[in-house]
Amino acid sequence: MINNKKIIIVLPAYNAQATLKETFDRIPKNFADEIILVDDFSSDDTVKISKELGIKTVCHNKNLGYGANQKTCYTEALKNGADVIIMLHPDGQYKPELSIELANKIVLDDYDCVLASRFLNNSAKFSKMPKYKYIANRFLTKLQNLIFGKNLSEYHTGYRAFSKRALETVNFKNYSNNFVFDNEILSDIIGHNLKIGEIPCPCIYENVSSSINLKNSVIYGLGVLGVSIKYIIKHLNKQEIK
Repeated sequence: MINNKKIIIVLPAYNAQATLKETFDRIPKNFADEIILVDDFSSDDTVKISKELGIKTVCHNKNLGYGANQKTCYTEALKNGADVIIMLHPDGQYKPELSIELANKIVLDDYDCVLASRFLNNSAKFSKMPKYKYIANRFLTKLQNLIFGKNLSEYHTGYRAFSKRALETVNFKNYSNNFVFDNEILSDIIGHNLKIGEIPCPCIYENVSSSINLKNSVIYGLGVLGVSIKYIIKHLNKQEIK
């Protein structure tokens, strides 16, 4: 706990057997009150390893998608009394050690959402991030900063923390079951004027790290544009009502 706030780390997992134990071992000890893994019908030994490590494990009985996995993660965390919820991919891309810093900004600095950004310290240039991902990230981030009136370094990191207040305010259960979920929740948080911040985070891309392919990246990019258009329409409607 931090200042008597319950910290729960959620691990949205799919075929993560190669990296799960290392990720788990690198989570700072005696920090999180609970760790919950949600398995999205993996075909490998992710569930077996998770249970051997003593992680509370929740299993989908069929593959539902990355967004659906997060819905279960956050529902379970709130059900278990979390005040701070940290989403950490168990695939080795992000540094588990930074979970303390994410939580501190929620509890001590009163943020509702904190993103572990790959671009605050420019580390993405040296992380083996595929070039098309780098270019798309920069374009979409600049576009959404313009639309949302923010100055975030990126909107597309998969390493993030939320306050209980944030997850109870937004309607995350109605978002997409796919990758665009990540962008929908940020749009909703911004739309509710909740406080959002960032910390720098190096990221490593290896063969064992999960990553959406070019086709799904295009689908995600189009989804982000759709989220942006919906935000604009909603914002304009609010102005008309005023």
